[in-house]
Amino acid sequence: MMEYRVDDLARRAGVSVRNVRVYQDRGLLPPPRKEGRTGWYSESHLARLELISRMLDRGYTFATISELLIAAQSGLRIEDVLTADDVDDTARRQRESTHVTREDITRKFARGITDDELDRGVALGVLARSSDGYRVDQPDLLDAATLLHDAGTSVGRILDETEAVQKDLDDVAARFVSLITDKFVGKGKDPFDTDALTVGQLATLIDNLRPLTHRVVGALFREAMEHRITLTMEEMVAQYSAEGDTASEGAALSQTGEA
Repeated sequence: MMEYRVDDLARRAGVSVRNVRVYQDRGLLPPPRKEGRTGWYSESHLARLELISRMLDRGYTFATISELLIAAQSGLRIEDVLTADDVDDTARRQRESTHVTREDITRKFARGITDDELDRGVALGVLARSSDGYRVDQPDLLDAATLLHDAGTSVGRILDETEAVQKDLDDVAARFVSLITDKFVGKGKDPFDTDALTVGQLATLIDNLRPLTHRVVGALFREAMEHRITLTMEEMVAQYSAEGDTASEGAALSQTGEA
């Protein structure tokens, strides 16, 4: 196997030595084999550099490239890649996040919320501690919790359901991920054998699939929600009608007995 000094590697890959150092510092390129004070890079380093260059040319950020490469080298556990925000999404989410104090939360949950329940909210990711209160990265979650609380649902029940839904969504994500891992990594295959072309194809698929999965899951949930609401209303009406019929029969029998 051929090995290269850093300047030879950079020249073969068509990048600068400085970029090689930058990619190493960012964790995109593994460290070289050391022999004395000289670092020796292999063909796999060259292939990695060429892959990084292609992905950068196609508009991928360092953060996304890092996620994909780490996923490929850790058994392609790409559920983290599929569900993680990219740099731009993270910036947008941070702009949309809000800050609340303990007093704000007490006002929102007027019927009471304990410190233990707040700690559980932090553990579930609904809240994040800050120096003078809490950061809410997804205000919709807090708004939904407030709405349910105002309607009479206890904070404990809301947290229980939040945890259950998170687990259910993790199962949904695992199903989507298996569609990818089944294609790119067969059972018993060494993930470290994944070549640069395959990782590039994987990156493209993930890039195209991520927004679609959000829309698909959202559409399926809306349909399931409408179906469940309809069934529940029908069950309530049927139960009410049955109770009304029972009451009418009881009244009729009572009148017959009196007669």
